[in-house]
Amino acid sequence: MEYGRRRPLLWVRGRSIAWLPPLLLLAGVILLDSATGADFRIISWIVLVPGIAAAICGVWTTAAYGVVSVVTYIVVDSAWPDQYKAGLGDFLLVALGGVLAALAAVVRVRQERRMLHIRDIAETTRRTVLRPLPPRWAGLEHAGVYLAADTDARVGGDFYDIQPSPHGTRVLVGDVQGKGLGAVEAAAAVLGTFREAGYHEKDLATVAERLEIRMLRHRSHSTALGHDDGDRFATAVLVAFPDDAPERIDIANFGHEPPLVVGPRGVRELPSGEGVPLGLGDLTGGLPPVHRVPLAADETLLLVTDGVTEARDTPGEFYQLAREVARAVRADPRRAEPRNLVRQVRDGVLRHSGGRLEDDTTIFALRRLADAGGAPGEDPEQGRLRS
Repeated sequence: MEYGRRRPLLWVRGRSIAWLPPLLLLAGVILLDSATGADFRIISWIVLVPGIAAAICGVWTTAAYGVVSVVTYIVVDSAWPDQYKAGLGDFLLVALGGVLAALAAVVRVRQERRMLHIRDIAETTRRTVLRPLPPRWAGLEHAGVYLAADTDARVGGDFYDIQPSPHGTRVLVGDVQGKGLGAVEAAAAVLGTFREAGYHEKDLATVAERLEIRMLRHRSHSTALGHDDGDRFATAVLVAFPDDAPERIDIANFGHEPPLVVGPRGVRELPSGEGVPLGLGDLTGGLPPVHRVPLAADETLLLVTDGVTEARDTPGEFYQLAREVARAVRADPRRAEPRNLVRQVRDGVLRHSGGRLEDDTTIFALRRLADAGGAPGEDPEQGRLRS
């Protein structure tokens, strides 16, 4: 589920019209020069035409405007031989301006291509960590959105996944401390362990233990390599939808934002982060307890990272997630559905923060499928999950 893609400027029906503003400026300079008196010439302003083109057009278009500007300058300046001429000095200014504009366009286009390449790498990295999920998967209907902070272009460490297993469906949502490749590596390590342990281990507490051990091993490996992220940790929520309890879920919270249950009967908060984040369990000597809590078939589980709850408006007030969700569901109960709920929270956070996110933001909502007789991906003849 992708949101927030901006439409490119100066595009109409899939075609670029970036060439139009320099052309209008060119025509405007010519008309204005012809309307001025004989002793006042502004044809030299035509140097602005390739300059504008350099900012919004391609290299060849900018170069073409440079040539057109020089030719137009010569023609217009010589049109009235008995009147005052701008002269050689302004001609050199227009010619030099066209050359510099073309060079500036070369630099700009190269930088844009480099930024697009970096963005593609970041997007590919994020999709490698956050693997695509079918909308109806492992007996769950779900929707999720990831919003990158506009204050830092580097990919962050938010992660989420759904893992079907012979023991029920497991869900993991979390946020690695920090940003950059170090955070991505830590998230990938945790998710890799979750996908294996979440499938094979029957007890959710054992899955939680495996995640803690993996985070500690990752930190030890980073320290041995001399990286400066040897103290990295991750907050997370581990959830299980057991097959033997269709109206219950098991949940372990590693210092993460408390999940919300959203349904026609209102909004309630599940157990908060009693445990310390993944990677810091050695400080307390134990893992967070596993709670079994009710979750009705018509209720949606909403999990977010702190980019949501720490979003601030101009006066500095935090976004009140539970209050805003409860208000929206009271107005329209259909907003409790996963896709509608994610859209509601996304729009609310962006509106509250004015579009200025201070941290990467993940919103993930899921509920049991009403007709989930067997989890998607299950082989009905062999009764086992496909890998």
